[in-house]
Amino acid sequence: MRRTHFEAEHEAFRDLCRSFFLREAAPHAEEWEKAGRADREVWRRAGAAGMLLWEAPEEFGGQGIRDYRYSQVLAEELYATGTAGIAFGMQNDVMPPYLIDLSNDEQKARWLPGSVSGDTIWALAISEPGAGSDVGSIRATAVRDGDSYIVNGAKTFITSGLLSDKVIVAVKTDPELRHKGVSLIVVEDGMPGFERGRHLDKVGQRSHDTAELFFRDVRVPAANLLGEEGRGFGYLMRNLPQERLGAGVSAIGTMWRALKITVDYVRERQVFGQPLGAFQNTRFELAEVKTLCEVAQAYVDKAVVEHLEGNLSPEDAAGLKQWTTDVQNQVVDRCLQLFGGYGYMNEYEIARLWRDSRVQRIYAGSNEIMKEIVGRSLQLDKQPS
Repeated sequence: MRRTHFEAEHEAFRDLCRSFFLREAAPHAEEWEKAGRADREVWRRAGAAGMLLWEAPEEFGGQGIRDYRYSQVLAEELYATGTAGIAFGMQNDVMPPYLIDLSNDEQKARWLPGSVSGDTIWALAISEPGAGSDVGSIRATAVRDGDSYIVNGAKTFITSGLLSDKVIVAVKTDPELRHKGVSLIVVEDGMPGFERGRHLDKVGQRSHDTAELFFRDVRVPAANLLGEEGRGFGYLMRNLPQERLGAGVSAIGTMWRALKITVDYVRERQVFGQPLGAFQNTRFELAEVKTLCEVAQAYVDKAVVEHLEGNLSPEDAAGLKQWTTDVQNQVVDRCLQLFGGYGYMNEYEIARLWRDSRVQRIYAGSNEIMKEIVGRSLQLDKQPS
């Protein structure tokens, strides 16, 4: 179906992204899967190409462009080219609201140039061994001591936990409070007491490094407080709709990629003397998959437009994230089935897509929590007026 929300500059950026990923990233997908992380150099090359943190003001090396359609284009081309292992979405989608909207001028000057160039990789550390979706129950603390904070605690499931140079850490600056006690502090690589834990052995997304982080009496300058003390929970909640929109964009990108490689496979695979694609079951399965892709694409595109206009509500983003990632898993599983035994072999891309898709229903808020958010918005506990 025809898509109408992109303009000429977005399509030019699409060409740039596609050529970059085909040249610099897709050929290394298998290598990065085995290594458990991508090469840092690809970040610098992406920065040189203008593909990182374009929202940053021009005086700090960015382009001053605040248009989520560029993020959508980049994600679509990342998946369309078979690229794996680069957490550009974290740098481009998740980080800008924190680094640009919450930072002061001094912090911008310190942090933004390296973020744009790809020399600085960021992580966001919220989840803890005993606290995931319930941010108010985090136990990591930051105690003010003169012109510093002393940070203690542990974080887990942190994307780019090993590669990152700087980490925005959610901490309790007032442990007696729940949500109103949360603050955000930037911990930097090399600070004494800041340690990386295990490189976590995940089911999927194996080339995205994910790690545990530990903070033992880490002395962090008070100048690394992001925003205001005690307002961290509000900052996190405010930025979640865009993060959940990003999960939907990733879902549809994966779905289209799964459909393409499955169509290619069933055209070539011979069964009983004819292509697998010649069987009615194959045609019917992929016909339904294509329709699901079209419906999901229209849903995501509409949400992107709503986000551009400032109208994407938390419940809208939650519903989008839940439905698209559920459908993503259905689509990839149906495509894998058509590969037969080969679909279960890790050397086939469809197996990687299948493994990688599963976590989409968990991170950025589990799909059960997404349903709860949407359900609460219906106010079902109130009497009809």
